[in-house]
Amino acid sequence: MYLEVLALLFFLERSCLSAPQQPCHPGDEFLGRCSSSRSAHDETPTCTEVNLGYCNDLEYSTTIFPNILGHRSRYEAESGAEYLLLSVIHGLLNGECSPEIRLLGCSVLASPCRDNKMVKPCRSTCEALRKGCIHAFEAIEMAWPYFLDCDRFFAGNEEGCFDPLAGLKARQEVALSSLSPEEPSTIIQFTYASNAQMYSLLKRTAAKCSHISHVYSIGRSTEGRDLLVIEFTDNPGQHELLEPEIKLVGNMHGNEVLGRQLLIYLAQYLCSEYMLGNQRIQSIINNTRIHILASMNPDGYELAASEGHLLNGWISGRANAQNLDLNRNFPDLTSLFYRNRRSRHYRIDHIPIPDTYWFGKVAPETYAVMKWIRSLPFVQSASLHGGELVVSYPFDFSRHPHEEKMFSPTPDEQIFKQLARTYADAHATMSNNDTDRCGASFYRTRGIINGALWYSFAGGMSDFNYLHTNCMEITVELGCDKFPSEAELYPEWKRNKEALLSFLESVHRGIKGVVKDTDGNGIKGATVSVRGVRKDVTTAEDGDYWRLLNPGTYILTATAKGFSRVSKRVFLPHNMIKAGRVDFVLEK
Repeated sequence: MYLEVLALLFFLERSCLSAPQQPCHPGDEFLGRCSSSRSAHDETPTCTEVNLGYCNDLEYSTTIFPNILGHRSRYEAESGAEYLLLSVIHGLLNGECSPEIRLLGCSVLASPCRDNKMVKPCRSTCEALRKGCIHAFEAIEMAWPYFLDCDRFFAGNEEGCFDPLAGLKARQEVALSSLSPEEPSTIIQFTYASNAQMYSLLKRTAAKCSHISHVYSIGRSTEGRDLLVIEFTDNPGQHELLEPEIKLVGNMHGNEVLGRQLLIYLAQYLCSEYMLGNQRIQSIINNTRIHILASMNPDGYELAASEGHLLNGWISGRANAQNLDLNRNFPDLTSLFYRNRRSRHYRIDHIPIPDTYWFGKVAPETYAVMKWIRSLPFVQSASLHGGELVVSYPFDFSRHPHEEKMFSPTPDEQIFKQLARTYADAHATMSNNDTDRCGASFYRTRGIINGALWYSFAGGMSDFNYLHTNCMEITVELGCDKFPSEAELYPEWKRNKEALLSFLESVHRGIKGVVKDTDGNGIKGATVSVRGVRKDVTTAEDGDYWRLLNPGTYILTATAKGFSRVSKRVFLPHNMIKAGRVDFVLEK
């Protein structure tokens, strides 16, 4: 579509340049359809009415020709390639940055006239809009329009410019001020977003809140779509000492779309509420590094969305473009855990990926997420799914391979249950015994269950997180309808918003600290163990660590190769609202 528009613009420009000058018929000059050589070159320009069809809602009524681009009449302006592009740009950008781009373009084509002199639009307005909207043009591989060149066609404030968006901003402020206190101060459009719209929304959100957010890609899908992550923290782009890192992953199964939408809304909410001074959101972002991967399977979503929510079944779009179920495609470390758990000499955490795994078909989405998981010191994670209303937690693979439903706890069973409870209890209905379910019965456990006790499968992402890294991940099933109607998106946001925020806050639980040598240098890769729990955590690049724990008394031990062992007794009271700090100094 974009190439067709370019070709049309080029044709029109050539046509306008090469067309012979037509004589003016009676009345045509008055209507602006043509101009005689006498009027075009001899008469002094004067203010005239704005009569451009696509610019009929401006805050002023008079303009002047020639305009900034050199058009000598309304007819020339409407015949130009710039006017045509302005008329189709809404569709090209999928409605993004509208009507701002159109109003900015109209301010160039038909600048206001005062005392028979042109008043140019403000350069600062152009630069601000370009910064906020450039991602939308990049998404369709289109350059910023040349006739909106901020340096060439716009003026500085000291030159007496005007703001072409002033009226729009004033109307938006009036609309916001008319909201009652009960209504949300953050405005979110609760509609489905295509892949292109999702990328654009996330990039626009990061640009709006560039001091606390940025986007980055962890790889590409089978069909080449970006696996785009948006990050929130007070120092985006880098790990801060002792600040925990948490991730939220949606749309692992392409036809389970509610989680994808909730994470897009969450990103917009975090940005907007931080800017509005919401102290809770500011506290979360200032003390946590949050990573949101709204869609792990954009190819599957593309297939599911092409059918729509009314026709989409439980299978279409679930797998990736290679027809691989991504939640069965991770290394099966759980079997290795069961096989070696009784050996005192076998390490049952940070289990390496076996060589045989690479002999099979590894999806590019799986590989990208594995690299991502290994590259950052994630503490906690949630993967959002659909098809039930429950939170499940590892292990997802049964400790007896022939038992489809068998309670299969990790060494961290109690902390996993608490993580699951955090989400389920904060959800509007998930933990209620009378909540309608989707066939399974979780009323006895109030909306949480051990994964393998529900149903067993190998190669899951949550088990891999736990056995290969420090990260503890739960799986959140958001409801029976995997692809709900748009009318359900806002109610679902209301049901899940508090649960999502509570889960982000829950990463500040247990203990954290730094393992150093006697010179004060952090020790990378040191091990921190809890007596009685066969799951150790390792320190990050600068020696910092995090260990999720419930209230109680624990014996902690820090060790590192070539260093002495140090143990400490720690008491965590029930009323703790943030992680306790426990540092270790190891001697060589």
